[in-house]
Amino acid sequence: MTDPTTVLVTGATGYIGGRLVPELLDEGLHVRALARSPEKLASREFAGRSGLEVVRGDVTDRASLDAALTGVRYAYYLVHSMGVGADFAEVDMAAARTFGAACRAAGVERIVYLSGLGRDDDALSEHLRSRHHTGDALREAGVPVTELRAAIVVGSGSASFDIIHDLARRLPFMVSPKWVKSRCEPIAIRDVTWYLRAVLDEPRTAGETLEIGSGEVHTYESLLRTCADVLGLRFRNVTVPVLSPRLSSYWLHLVTRVDSDVAQPLVEGLRNDVVCTDLRIREWLPRELSSYRLAVERALAKERTPSRPRESRWTDAQRQPFPVVGTFGRIGVEALARPTRLRLFPRREEFRDYRTFDTELAPAELFRRVSLVGGPGGYGRRADPLWRLRGWMDRIVGGPGLRRGRPAGEQLHVGDVVDWWRVDRVVEDRQVRLVAEMLVPGVARLDFRIEPLDGGGSRLHQLATLSNESLWSGLYWAAVDPIHDPVFEELGRHVIATEGVSPRAR
Repeated sequence: MTDPTTVLVTGATGYIGGRLVPELLDEGLHVRALARSPEKLASREFAGRSGLEVVRGDVTDRASLDAALTGVRYAYYLVHSMGVGADFAEVDMAAARTFGAACRAAGVERIVYLSGLGRDDDALSEHLRSRHHTGDALREAGVPVTELRAAIVVGSGSASFDIIHDLARRLPFMVSPKWVKSRCEPIAIRDVTWYLRAVLDEPRTAGETLEIGSGEVHTYESLLRTCADVLGLRFRNVTVPVLSPRLSSYWLHLVTRVDSDVAQPLVEGLRNDVVCTDLRIREWLPRELSSYRLAVERALAKERTPSRPRESRWTDAQRQPFPVVGTFGRIGVEALARPTRLRLFPRREEFRDYRTFDTELAPAELFRRVSLVGGPGGYGRRADPLWRLRGWMDRIVGGPGLRRGRPAGEQLHVGDVVDWWRVDRVVEDRQVRLVAEMLVPGVARLDFRIEPLDGGGSRLHQLATLSNESLWSGLYWAAVDPIHDPVFEELGRHVIATEGVSPRAR
């Protein structure tokens, strides 16, 4: 394509979209990145590049789509609602119909959509069936859709690879269900993004549903064994017939970084063989594809490079401040959050723990140290055991716990994940605000503000809050209040004393 071309990328803040945008820019395309929270893209290595335009919008909001699609020739649909609750399929269908209609009205020539691999005549899992139905919904408006179907995407930061990596690294011996013998055809993330871009150059792909894979067929057990081998570990497996996909997703939630609401639809799809049977795209767009082992080696090499540029991860997907978690946790959240007329605590908007810490550090240096909180740097040596205990409690009932770690490097940006927190606000040298995604009866925040002091030095204002939404909010705050002194006092002193910490993503 030699003519100036504008392409719209939905899901630009997500895992696939975040990897595709820079490749499209490298091709000289004008990329319009659609995001509900455009500020989340400020941390990406492609931020500020020539040819990139970031716009605020939502695939469920027709008005924002009409504005974003003006002058667009091709549109990428890379969003899905997995993890928002049991009605994710209905949400996806409605969004796809809205997007397809908006593309038709804007004169878009083609929609490119990434779907899930699996035969339509199989007893597909709800997740895979939803991916296929979403493609059908996109086609209803009449705009040609190129639907690419892929199985497991292997790359640093993908949810599927995080599961494989964590299981292989943490469990040298595993009891697994019989469906680990199911066959799949993984594909490297760089091959996925290459195909997504290359289909624009091949007219025969317009209006087609095509399957992409590495050409290698594995069982899920062999995926784990190969990853363990690359890690230099031994892996043993015993297969039993009694573990259901639902129970397995809770197990994965406990032993891996991936939350149960993400793990469950992925695991339920494991009962299906997901192997390419339509090989047309390999004829139309020939490419030397990465082997699974090579893809694992590349992914692990990136995980081991703390100073690498900020790349997309599955955790970048927007979550609600009040988390949507697995069944056990969801039941608990709904019960705890239910408003009640009975109040034992004062009527106030929130419960607060406020502390200040004076230091000789300059504001810029104090801000840097605030930005190092969490992950390997922890929350203070003496208080870290309490944080880990609370993390395990959260993980058991369906929350994210502390396993997600933090971004590589020293900078934080809005939307970044730090353990069970998500960065809600960043003002350079002035403020970092975190909102909790752990299981709590209300909205919990941790706010750090930096005040320059006359004559040099600075003051750290540290504020922990919990919204007062129900009786249970007060009961929870009262239950944990006795440990606030050792936890939050140690946190503040840890921040102003931290030196030489080099955080790395987990």
